[in-house]
Amino acid sequence: MKESIIKVKGLVKKYGDFEAVKGISFDVNEGEIFGLLGPNGAGKSTTLEIIETLREKTSGKVWVNGFNLDQKPEEIKKIIGVQLQTSGYYPNLNLVELITLFNGLYNRNVDPMNLLEMVNLKDKAKAKVKELSGGQKQRFSVATTLINDPKIVFLDEPTTGLDPQARRNLWDLVRNIRDKGTTVIITTHYMDEAEVLCDRVAIIDSGNIIALDTPDRLVDNLVSTGFERPREVKKANLEDVFIKLTGHSLREE
Repeated sequence: MKESIIKVKGLVKKYGDFEAVKGISFDVNEGEIFGLLGPNGAGKSTTLEIIETLREKTSGKVWVNGFNLDQKPEEIKKIIGVQLQTSGYYPNLNLVELITLFNGLYNRNVDPMNLLEMVNLKDKAKAKVKELSGGQKQRFSVATTLINDPKIVFLDEPTTGLDPQARRNLWDLVRNIRDKGTTVIITTHYMDEAEVLCDRVAIIDSGNIIALDTPDRLVDNLVSTGFERPREVKKANLEDVFIKLTGHSLREE
């Protein structure tokens, strides 16, 4: 049985009289892809920002790789990678220069070209972020989370707005990160994405975790209640047709 790398116990976050997170508890196992799912305003982003040391909690306990959030937030920062939005990059630096800058910030010496090759961006080494396509921007954003060789990577809706080809290629990248031993925490509004990628998911609504299990068991539990889809489930869907006809390889402008 894998050990927990993140432990959250009784986490509460209040904004005045409004309780955004209502005493939730969950563990994330080392080396898994863990999905935190929920509608907008459910509390998932607040929860992740607390774990990432970016937002103060009201009460409760959080441990990351054995470090108590209250006592050693700086140690936690050293072992996590957090996905940045495009606006977080210096606009006049190219990709190699940005990676070099992050190397200095993290006191690392990652080879920029090796990192770009890992995310299929080697041919864009001299390009600026604003010159990249949507899928390329997302892959570069994921790449920057890996510069400090983190034990845990946090990805916030990494495939939003991507076409089916770019989305599936990003799925492959996320799996590759996990296969190298890194724990991945992901938020997404695409349930098919969570079902394909995640080892376990927690569904949060109105500040409470209302379900936590593997996608398969959650689906099986629903079916056991007598639930049936109103239409027959086919062996493929329209996205599969699109990928089959247009190809899985990257073809970005």
